[in-house]
Amino acid sequence: MTMLFTAAETPLLDDSVKGCLDFKGRHVHRSNSGGWTSASFIIAVEVAERFAYYGISSNLITYLTEPLGLSTAAAAAQVNSWSGVATLLPLLGAFLADSFLGRYRTIILASLVYILGLGLLTLSATLPSVTTSGAPNADNVTLNTSSMLQYQVILFFFSLYLVAFGQGGHKPCVQAFGADQFDAEHPVECKAKSSFFNWWYFSIAAGILLTLLILNYIQENLSWVLGFAIPAIVMAVGLLVFLLGTMTYRFSVEGDKESPFVRIGRVFILAIRNRKIASSAIATEESFKQFKFLDKALLASDSTMEQGKVCSMREVEEAKAVLRLAPIWATCLIYAVVFAQTSILFTKQGATMDRSITRGIEIPAATLQCFISFSILLFIPIYDRIVVPLARAFTGKPGGITMLQRIGTGIAVSAIAMVIAALVEMKRLQTAREHGLVDKPNVTVPMWVWWLVPQYSLCGLSDVLAIVGLQEF
Repeated sequence: MTMLFTAAETPLLDDSVKGCLDFKGRHVHRSNSGGWTSASFIIAVEVAERFAYYGISSNLITYLTEPLGLSTAAAAAQVNSWSGVATLLPLLGAFLADSFLGRYRTIILASLVYILGLGLLTLSATLPSVTTSGAPNADNVTLNTSSMLQYQVILFFFSLYLVAFGQGGHKPCVQAFGADQFDAEHPVECKAKSSFFNWWYFSIAAGILLTLLILNYIQENLSWVLGFAIPAIVMAVGLLVFLLGTMTYRFSVEGDKESPFVRIGRVFILAIRNRKIASSAIATEESFKQFKFLDKALLASDSTMEQGKVCSMREVEEAKAVLRLAPIWATCLIYAVVFAQTSILFTKQGATMDRSITRGIEIPAATLQCFISFSILLFIPIYDRIVVPLARAFTGKPGGITMLQRIGTGIAVSAIAMVIAALVEMKRLQTAREHGLVDKPNVTVPMWVWWLVPQYSLCGLSDVLAIVGLQEF
């Protein structure tokens, strides 16, 4: 009996995970926490979130130009504004998670905001937006309908930006929380963590593909109400699945570690305060030539001595590293402008072209974005299993090429995609002129949609190179 008791207890003593607690604040054990079990729950909620996000963003311009009646230029401006806000809000979400809420609570709160936004979007789509005809008092009907449309637009955009806020909380937390479920100091879990990122991106691409193939068809051919309600339901189910995994999650113990926003921000503040202090006061061996003005955060002025805070060399180097990333971020802004065209220019191109497969079956314009997901699913294994080993043989680098080379190649490929898009547009306008349709934007041009496939596919390839490369960088 004693031997059985010892054998049962010994693994529990040996498999504890350092620096992690469970949801009740107790020490966790490797055998019943974290790993792929926990990661599966987290991947599920991320697939649900991407399904919901692309269910809205991929066909947003169609909803704005058709049910809401905006012009193409105005709709494109609204889509770009919303996408820009949604892209910047993860900075706020990361700050709240690191400084106050933690990743787990931020994911739950963001999911609830997400579901509320999607629910209100569904409600806005149920409001009538088409002027009633044949009424005895046409002026009153037009006035009432115009007022109703105004309320619908206000509710729609309020709901849309709630979705952006929900996405801003999800984006910086879910993947990081999934990575927390693997112990980087354990040899087996360290390999599993690397595999986790591959399956993470693969699952996201599969979820987006499902959205583009199914949800866009429902929105354009069945009902916009149903097209908005399905993402809300999927997001609610994803949150439920995420909560079911709570008892298995590992929560990283940060101790007294400050938020990186606070640490880096303090460096800039102290460097500004100490700007009048002579640089000669800084030891030469501790100073690097680049961004030397930040080295003044190492100095203790009268005010900093009173507060008892002086930056360390490590904190200063963190701030310098952020500044070194600024040129890369600025360059990728241009790439973001290009990639935004997939849901604006490319979609509107497809909307004015012949998209019929057979009689009575027509491909929704937004569904053409599925070729990006197809390309990602195709190019990731090719890049990982063929391109990288070949490049490694020539360069001797573990990754085959450097991250900057990968990002630069992706941006170059995206430029080629835009050149092809311009050539396709020239051909489309030429065909429209030949049929007398150039001044009739709502009439379908007799030009088959396969002309658009190369530009979508190249955007998928550039995504594999530039976006994934930037994330890894």
